Amino acid sequence: MDVGFIQGGRGALFRVIHRPPAGTPARGSVLYVHPFLEEHNKSRRMAALQARRLAAGGWTVIQPDLFGCGDSDGDFEQARWSGWVEDLLTCVREVAKEGDHPLILWGLRGGCLLLADLLPHLPRPPGLTLLWQPVPRGEVLLNQILRLRLASGLLAGGPGEGTQALRQRLQAGETLEVAGYGLHPEWAAGLAAAALQPPPAGDVAWFEVAAGDEPALSPAATRQVEAWRTAGHGVTARAVPGEPFWATQEIREVPEMIEATTRCVQEVMGP
Repeated sequence: MDVGFIQGGRGALFRVIHRPPAGTPARGSVLYVHPFLEEHNKSRRMAALQARRLAAGGWTVIQPDLFGCGDSDGDFEQARWSGWVEDLLTCVREVAKEGDHPLILWGLRGGCLLLADLLPHLPRPPGLTLLWQPVPRGEVLLNQILRLRLASGLLAGGPGEGTQALRQRLQAGETLEVAGYGLHPEWAAGLAAAALQPPPAGDVAWFEVAAGDEPALSPAATRQVEAWRTAGHGVTARAVPGEPFWATQEIREVPEMIEATTRCVQEVMGP
């Protein structure tokens, strides 16, 4: 495991790179894009476990902390959506130094939306795009985030505000604090405008975590997957049993997610 920093557009970006063991043939590179706010912290273990499995199979996996997140420079309220996209492109260039190998994009939750905005800037499409519990529209995720502020206000006995009122405050240029994170209006606008998109070429693998012994994709995911297939995109989709590890009180692991993802990479990109 290689821990260090790379220079982003507005400051240093902390990154972890998992490399294949000595003697393992290099297969290519993987860029992981983490979710936002506390989901980032909750999901670190699962992301690390998956990265190690992929590295063991010959993949070099880079896991950056976006500007204003984790150990990277800046505070969250200084983050801008467009700046994050530029920093991810910097990370793609960084892993390209490893050699002219295939690229896999891998996102979790809101990170999948960033991947969608990154795609037009890539020199070539990824060989595979891994979507973990993707949010189809940024507007939906922004409302989910703002509801955290609403819940906190109600618990504190404050006046109730709807998400629409909070959105209007953001549109008026106000920075809002949610769960200890400052949401800048420009960042919120970028998130709200984002929408999940398939790459122009290459396969897509969509994974969701669901409860029960016979987990199923959510209705929204099923509709999106079918729409992409109808449009001619190669999409596989699977739900695995487990807890929503990005949102649980305690750190959780979903081994079935890791196994399913690892098998998918082997099947699509070769053993």
